[in-house]
Amino acid sequence: MNFKSLALLLTAAVVPQTVVAGPLAYAMCQTGCNGVAVACYSAAGFTFGVALPLAPPVLIACNVALGGCMATCAAIALAPTL
Repeated sequence: MNFKSLALLLTAAVVPQTVVAGPLAYAMCQTGCNGVAVACYSAAGFTFGVALPLAPPVLIACNVALGGCMATCAAIALAPTL
């Protein structure tokens, strides 16, 4: 092994690396939020994704919860992970 390869290997091993897994964490978070929203709609007796002319209050509550969950996902997407 030559000196340049050894120096590169040691530098990579010593320097702390910051890994940003934002997009993957964001996608996993959104999937979880949507799964909970589907369960919320099902518990209320409705189908998630079907548009109604006037949403009942229980569906509005499901959508508010989904919006809060998605907002949390946006924060996760911007946070670096170590």
